[in-house]
Amino acid sequence: MTALLQPTPNGFLRAGEPHLVISGALHYFRIHPEQWRDRLRRLVVMGCNTVETYVAWNVHQPARETTTFEGFADLGRFLDIAAEEGLDAIVRPGPYICAEWENGGFPGWILADRNLRLRNRNAPYLQLVDAWFDELIPVIAERQAARGGNVVMVQVENEYGSFGDDKAYLAHLRDGLLERGIEELLVTSDGPARMWLTGGTVDGALGTVNFGSRTLEVLAMAERELPAQPQMCMEFWNGWFDHWGEEHHERTGGDAAGELADMLEHGMSVNFYMAHGGTNFGLQAGANHDGTLQPTTTSYDYDAPIAENGALTDKFRAFREVIAAHRELPSLEEHLAQLGLAEKPATLPSGALAIEKVASLRGTDRFTRTAGVHPMPPAFEDLGLERGVLRLSREIEIQAIERDGRREISPLKLYDLHDRAWVYVDGFYLGATGVVGNEEHEIDPATVELTPFVERLLPDGGHRTVRVEILVENLGRVNFGPKLGERKGILGGVWQSIRFLNGWEADAWPLEDMGEELAALLEAAPALADGADAAAPDVAASDPIAPDADALPVLVGASFETESPADTFLDVSDAGHGVAYVNGFCVGRYWNIGPQLTLYVPAPLVREGRNEVLLLDLEKQPVQLALAAEHVFGRTDR
Repeated sequence: MTALLQPTPNGFLRAGEPHLVISGALHYFRIHPEQWRDRLRRLVVMGCNTVETYVAWNVHQPARETTTFEGFADLGRFLDIAAEEGLDAIVRPGPYICAEWENGGFPGWILADRNLRLRNRNAPYLQLVDAWFDELIPVIAERQAARGGNVVMVQVENEYGSFGDDKAYLAHLRDGLLERGIEELLVTSDGPARMWLTGGTVDGALGTVNFGSRTLEVLAMAERELPAQPQMCMEFWNGWFDHWGEEHHERTGGDAAGELADMLEHGMSVNFYMAHGGTNFGLQAGANHDGTLQPTTTSYDYDAPIAENGALTDKFRAFREVIAAHRELPSLEEHLAQLGLAEKPATLPSGALAIEKVASLRGTDRFTRTAGVHPMPPAFEDLGLERGVLRLSREIEIQAIERDGRREISPLKLYDLHDRAWVYVDGFYLGATGVVGNEEHEIDPATVELTPFVERLLPDGGHRTVRVEILVENLGRVNFGPKLGERKGILGGVWQSIRFLNGWEADAWPLEDMGEELAALLEAAPALADGADAAAPDVAASDPIAPDADALPVLVGASFETESPADTFLDVSDAGHGVAYVNGFCVGRYWNIGPQLTLYVPAPLVREGRNEVLLLDLEKQPVQLALAAEHVFGRTDR
């Protein structure tokens, strides 16, 4: 069969006619399935003729023995809806996708093999990829244009020139796509210079480039390095994503539209990255690493032309105006009316939410139950824990030593901590250590100082046995660069004074799946008095931790009523650091270091009548919550 898109030295032909690909990236796994059609129609209104999506392996195979193509993972349904809306489709199946997505899309469970190396020709890795592609590629192949569908382009790997130069690996993936029935145009995509293209391109696949500025310079380079072919920007970075602790990224529509005009006027096809960013629901956001870990926020708004809640931005209008010079489009108002769209989807009214109950998680079964013992703290991957928190506990002996006129206790040192640890000794909360956002400092070992708590732990000096509990939090596996394939946990061990501490109970908390369990624990637990732990012991004036902190982590319950479900934003600016649920669904992580101070709650998660809101806060006992009508970005005082 002949591919629908044919590359020629003068551009693409689609079914024999000259064709500019004007595509927009929408990731089905970042959008509630009930909103897929709405977002695709907004793409149509912007003037796109194509939609592009990655395929996130870890969404489809959350565990080795589990494969799903349902709900958020129903790739086939997403492509079918796109076809119904008249859109061609570009599919980028990876297996690596980057995308600021946890582990670049690789499931965490494949990292249980500590010898496994990703993204090269080694046999154990290729066996995993081949088994996955045996399940995935038929879903794509049966929806190709050659078979009556809308898939016109399939990508081999992703930006491989930014990671390796194993051409045999790329050839294996290319051949695997062909053998599994891909007949449409194969492509690669890489950074905008020879250094990336030499590593990432492969014979039999059309090379494309990714960039966000200096279009004419990039076009000249591409024509030199990729001659006699159509030129395409596979990722036009018209916005950018946020890390926790940074400023919110914004880019003016006029600036980005100027770059778009240069592309289209010179016959360069384009894929907007992102057209609509969506949301890293649950704990699926990835992280970068540039000397320190840089976790990505729950919001993946990306300052895209179609905002996280579907609202049409000034950038949308600027892009549409440029596209209209190359495609015949009705007026914006007429186009919206034809497709039954509002420029901004309805939202619930803003307003305060009454906090109905706050309870400590410390006294519940989740904190007190026994668990299997491991000689060293296990990694998340050893326990099959994809994301969430790992509780480690054991007894240790501490001793007060007189030094320079004061009593000291040897600290605990957490070697190779990934990423953040919350430490408790005999029920006393000692604080957090490890990654704290955008503050760059040495954290190996991450040190837990006990001396500031000597009056609480050893008021009479001497020594005694205490119980240590450590909550280790995965803030997102690295999704780009040499640290891809990062494992989580206290990978080097816990050191005290002169030796490692062995024999740790390890209890996995898969927080994304614990909404109902935590709600039941909150209902059964006694409420804290006025948001504080009334049973907290007397605290010395020198103690650095507030007395009510001994109740941490806390469960916080609230609710709101609505007669007509609509989008809303959960304002968690008064909360500390934790995970939020609405009606049992994990809407994502929050953190008061910003820049994201609200969490998007799509209308399909909202019920008519009473809606339950639940927070698991590791850092603070919030005293207020609210609903907002739009996103709030900034940074609160800590």
